[in-house]
Amino acid sequence: MCYIYPVLLCMKWGEIVSQLQDKRLFLLDMDGTIYIDEQLFDGVGSFLQYVKDIGGRYLFLTNNSSRGVEGYVDKLRRLGLPAEETEFLTSVDATIRYLQTQLAGKLCYVFGTRSFYRQLERAGIPVTDHLCDGIEVLLCGFDRELTFQKLEDACILLQRGVEFVATNPDWVCPTWYGSVPDCGSVCEMLYRATARRPRFIGKPEPEMVHLALEKTGFTAEQTVIIGDRLYTDIACGVNAGIDSVFVLSGEGVLDDIEVYKVHPTWIYDDIARLYRALREESV
Repeated sequence: MCYIYPVLLCMKWGEIVSQLQDKRLFLLDMDGTIYIDEQLFDGVGSFLQYVKDIGGRYLFLTNNSSRGVEGYVDKLRRLGLPAEETEFLTSVDATIRYLQTQLAGKLCYVFGTRSFYRQLERAGIPVTDHLCDGIEVLLCGFDRELTFQKLEDACILLQRGVEFVATNPDWVCPTWYGSVPDCGSVCEMLYRATARRPRFIGKPEPEMVHLALEKTGFTAEQTVIIGDRLYTDIACGVNAGIDSVFVLSGEGVLDDIEVYKVHPTWIYDDIARLYRALREESV
């Protein structure tokens, strides 16, 4: 099923699909968009091949900061998709750039996984994972290794007045059995304890799209973002001034449009339906 947001209803169906067919850079969310846990959604491989066939390019964009790019490459290969590190852009990439340009040289307490810590360390960010003097930034990511000690340390630091930065505002991360709390939920918990909110870096902020355009050389008009969350993926497209496809294969549902007041350009049930629409119109 395909839903077209009302702003496009005055156009003919062929013109609507033609607009999407003109896209050459496809920015794809991963969790809930191309897979959930170890389940690759139908049609993903065919869609990626279609992008290559039309001379386009795709990048996988993820707010998930719990693993490095090499982990995503391994996962996609395990699921049967050829993948290279150059095809990924993460909230950690955008966060590193923010730290290097806005908070250069400041010692960061890393509230996240060891993988997150190592990515920051390799990029030359001053980091620590224990409470000590000189910490100027509390940096939160999606933490699959969460402990109460980290929560307590974070509260101490926030009440000292350090900068508060977080990779992404996602409430939950989808799994095969439902959802688990993501970075946004933990930051909300810290807010309830300290009345401090972070500066979020990943989607829906536009930085990841700006990095993608810079990295590939495509224009905003040639670019579309595809994702299952209105308040991160689709809002990122709106904030960056590019078109968007909302897929209903993950967290998001149609009623979210009225809840979040975020309006996608196109809505499809999943990647397979999107691929079929593009192929049927192109033959």
